[in-house]
Amino acid sequence: MQIVRESKDLDSVRSEWGDFRVALVPTMGALHAGHLALVDRAKELAERVAVSIFVNPLQFDDKADLARYPRQEAADLAKLREAGCDLVWLPSPAELYPDGFATAISVAGVSALWEGEHRPGHFDGVATVVAKLFVEVAPDIALFGEKDFQQLAVIRRMTADLGLGVEIIGVPTVRDDDGLALSSRNALLSADERGRAVALPRALEAARNAIREGAEVADVLRTAKQSLIDAGFLKIDYLALIDEGTLEPLDGFREPARLIVAATIGSIRLIDNLAVEDG
Repeated sequence: MQIVRESKDLDSVRSEWGDFRVALVPTMGALHAGHLALVDRAKELAERVAVSIFVNPLQFDDKADLARYPRQEAADLAKLREAGCDLVWLPSPAELYPDGFATAISVAGVSALWEGEHRPGHFDGVATVVAKLFVEVAPDIALFGEKDFQQLAVIRRMTADLGLGVEIIGVPTVRDDDGLALSSRNALLSADERGRAVALPRALEAARNAIREGAEVADVLRTAKQSLIDAGFLKIDYLALIDEGTLEPLDGFREPARLIVAATIGSIRLIDNLAVEDG
């Protein structure tokens, strides 16, 4: 496994790979089984797999959140080596955003609601860094987890609009045994918060079942929100049923639909989502 920190070295490796089909898995590190599932899927689809580890300052609107984001480079590299990754790219902020860097990519429409409302500028940072990663690595495909469903929609829109020529692959959410979606932020939960956080996927599952059975969407969402409050979630930014294509809210069920949620327990903000199909 090659470890690269500078673009000039990345260019050299990329040149050596020639016409091999290349998959990129962009990450911010603190890797868990969800990230490794992306690597496994990438190995099925490409002849060379590159993983980037970069905690992107542009997508944090809270400097304290950026500072406390978990970083564990040695452990991450060990996991990727065991997973059979071919290349790990660990650029510094100065490498990706050199002096004078003044460009931002903004994706309208799918970025407007939900995370876009609660984290202004977040998706501009995501779109900008992903575009930079694509330019530097020049992958044929890139893989992203469905846990960040709106992010996946933004990246697909950006890639298509800019004609970047990268195939975007969404990979299903990987969950712990109790159903909680794996996330680097889970490591920041206390033992008590971790135990109560399972209310999040359970609320989504109960809501999905109720919608399948024909319950009114507004009533279902109200019940789901109350279950999170009862479990100790301090703030619910949103809990909604949306159209998977447009990400617009739905008052009544129609496919393809997805339940999405963002809620805070303790000081940790968690997101999750669940597809809703006609049962």
